[in-house]
Amino acid sequence: MTSLDALLSTKYPAKAHARRVAEGLKALGHSGGAIYLEAQKTRLIEDNDEPVPFRQRRPFFYLSGCLLPDSALIYNIKADQLTLFIPPISPDDVIWSGLPLSAAEALERYDVDNVRETTEVNATLADIATSNGNKSVAFAIAEQVSKGIKFEVFSETKLEVLKGVIEKTRVVKDSYEVALLRKANDISAKGHVEAVKASKTATNEREIEAAFIATCIANGAREMSYHPIVACGTNGATLHYGKNDENLIDPTTQRKKDNVLIDAGGEYRTYCADITRAFPLNGKFTPETRQIYEIVLQMQLECIEMLKEGVQWEDVHAYAHRIAIKGLLKLGILRGSEDELFDKRVSVAFFPHGLGHYLGMDTHDTGGNPNYEDTDTMFRYLRVRGRLPAGSVITVEPGIYFCRFIIEPYIKNPELQKYIDVDTLERYWAVGGIRIEDNIHITKNGYDNLTTAPKTLEEVESLAA
Repeated sequence: MTSLDALLSTKYPAKAHARRVAEGLKALGHSGGAIYLEAQKTRLIEDNDEPVPFRQRRPFFYLSGCLLPDSALIYNIKADQLTLFIPPISPDDVIWSGLPLSAAEALERYDVDNVRETTEVNATLADIATSNGNKSVAFAIAEQVSKGIKFEVFSETKLEVLKGVIEKTRVVKDSYEVALLRKANDISAKGHVEAVKASKTATNEREIEAAFIATCIANGAREMSYHPIVACGTNGATLHYGKNDENLIDPTTQRKKDNVLIDAGGEYRTYCADITRAFPLNGKFTPETRQIYEIVLQMQLECIEMLKEGVQWEDVHAYAHRIAIKGLLKLGILRGSEDELFDKRVSVAFFPHGLGHYLGMDTHDTGGNPNYEDTDTMFRYLRVRGRLPAGSVITVEPGIYFCRFIIEPYIKNPELQKYIDVDTLERYWAVGGIRIEDNIHITKNGYDNLTTAPKTLEEVESLAA
């Protein structure tokens, strides 16, 4: 057993998370009382008897480590007692699904102090309120409380505070969470390698997607972090392309298209990997694609080297644009001075999205404080603003795209058209888009790259050949 697997064989640190959330509430002036959270409910698809695919509520999992539906938890802040409530045994369910987890088994599996049945929730809430006196407060999340749950015994119920505190707390990961993210990355890296191998005989994007998903499932990541993006040729210019059903053969030339952009990550015990790679379908990048790949890789590597506790994320993002400008100037796609191109935001036409986002139980994880109303086009789509804390995990995913819908308005703009050489640009439309994405754990003095999927030109071409 590896040290990673050894760590992950222990209990998910739910109690420590509950304490951290309580500290977050206290920092806002809220002390004592109880935290109440519910798991996702079992729900049926509206027009048949099949259940909706289950996805555990993240706040509940963060304080329980439990993937059971229809459960609940209560954290008695003053007594430091975490109680998990699981559904009572239903004979009808046992017929179809077998015996559920018992209370004794749940207590052995999860990092909680007590396990009871969900029929005891209200009695437990009443006991906590009584024992804490007249100033006992119940914290829960609005619209995530079932009918019949009684908070009247508390002097006050707050439904608008807890969610934000949990989201802020989740930004800084403990060693267990980083291990889960590393495991998700290790599995996903295997998936990316097998996707490249499958492309050698594949005739359609979906076959590459299938190879990735199958590999993740076989290695323990049954769920995907998000719907994979497998974009061949010019489809790579669509940032969140999701059809994954186009043929890899160009109908005009009857040859395989030049390259594939694959953005895909598996989810391991609710923690997500988010990895993007680009590779040649013919074993070797075209000269134009290779040139763009080199720029994007330089953007990514130099930006990663900037990362450590306290770095201003907007500065890293702006630096990525500086590198893109230098590279596109060297190729002759852009014209003018570096500073002028930066100030006029011309590079946004080729790199329109943010450099990355926080990663954790959600692909676009909580706590990023984006400002989508920003009038500055270079920063509008940043999902993270501010300084990065040690313990956070963030994606670094620069890209350069040749999307006519985005670039042509710049070409038609009387003020901006002089900065783009349309004759040189003509040679690069077929590139589509190149994006390279890794998952980076921020440390006090630097970073730890959790992503191991091949990405150097030599590695990628060798694997694809």
